[in-house]
Amino acid sequence: MEIYLVGGAVRDELLGLAVKDRDWVVVGGSEAQMLALNYQQVGKGFPVFLHPQSKEEYALARLEQKIGPGYTGFQFDTTASVTLEEDLSRRDLTINAIAKSAQGEFIDPYNGRKDIELRVLRHVSPAFKEDPLRVLRVARFAARLDHLGFRVADETMALMQDMVNSGEIDHLVKERVWQEIEAALNATSPAVFFRLLRQCGALARILPEVDNLFGIPQPEKYHPEIDTGIHTLMCLEQASALSKDPAVRYSSLVHDVGKGLTDVANWPSHHRHEQLGVKLLDDINQRLRVPNEFADLAKLVCLHHTKLHRLPQLRASTVLELLQHLDVFRRPQRMQNFLLACEADSRGRLGLEMVPYAPKKMLQTLSDAACGIDIKALVDDNKLNPRDIGERIKQRRIAAIEQAKASLEI
Repeated sequence: MEIYLVGGAVRDELLGLAVKDRDWVVVGGSEAQMLALNYQQVGKGFPVFLHPQSKEEYALARLEQKIGPGYTGFQFDTTASVTLEEDLSRRDLTINAIAKSAQGEFIDPYNGRKDIELRVLRHVSPAFKEDPLRVLRVARFAARLDHLGFRVADETMALMQDMVNSGEIDHLVKERVWQEIEAALNATSPAVFFRLLRQCGALARILPEVDNLFGIPQPEKYHPEIDTGIHTLMCLEQASALSKDPAVRYSSLVHDVGKGLTDVANWPSHHRHEQLGVKLLDDINQRLRVPNEFADLAKLVCLHHTKLHRLPQLRASTVLELLQHLDVFRRPQRMQNFLLACEADSRGRLGLEMVPYAPKKMLQTLSDAACGIDIKALVDDNKLNPRDIGERIKQRRIAAIEQAKASLEI
């Protein structure tokens, strides 16, 4: 048996990035040999083993043959006759098809190191088109490596477009789609992921609610960029600069989807787009099985972002209702994430990227005032009917908000 370090660990080492996970390929080995060495077999479809001490993954070198649609429609050959070069040939990108021997020698039959120098994401072979998940993976790598100047090769983009047009992309399992989206939201430049998916046509297949926003106008007075889709990606860029939380970034991506359902006759106005967006969010969340943490924050931002923008004009009772929707008295962090997403919306406009967002600090001040009332004293007040305590707390909070607003002169 010969064992080689492969994949992301080799790529990241060559890029000077921190190596987080190491994967290994075993050439000339067998399942029986691995088990005899106390490796633990895991996974389905083809043999993958965990090292008895390090728990790192070791996979037998393999070839694959397309036998059905989607990224699961493959049969595998993991016999000892499969060579390292053959194993590397089935990988997606040249920069991921480099191996490193125990002696430190790089085995690079597909010129991955050259593409690292050129900062190009290029497919290894025409077999790339057999796995539709690779369309999303290429976009994710582009989002992760954008800060290093990487771009997608023209021939690879053409192949991605062919995969979308052929319908192969429609066979993706929805849970895997969400996993790729979430990974992209954690990348350095998430907007690059969605921009590339739109370029190859995949965004219309996996997130049509977002793709539909491109070409929809907004009032130039408030949105100099005009196009709602452009605004959406600008918001995502701002959210990525403000927060590393993927839920905040996701909320910025989908906060305006309701503008795709407003009456065309009223454009560029989008009356009630907040309420219209909730139905589309429900569709997205159900279709992609979006985790509750993401779905709940996105719904709050969709429904209430314009309300926060108008905070100086809101009555104290309306401010309290907003704080209650945000569950600020039990979950203060949720409000912080809401504020970040709304700030990204405000800054995600052409020429307004650096304008301070005053409502963020205002709501924090009003929230502190509402949270600062002495609830225990009200509960312990024997003169109060227990049934009246809730209403008294509400009135005290409203009064505290009014007083805080007066101090802020809003």
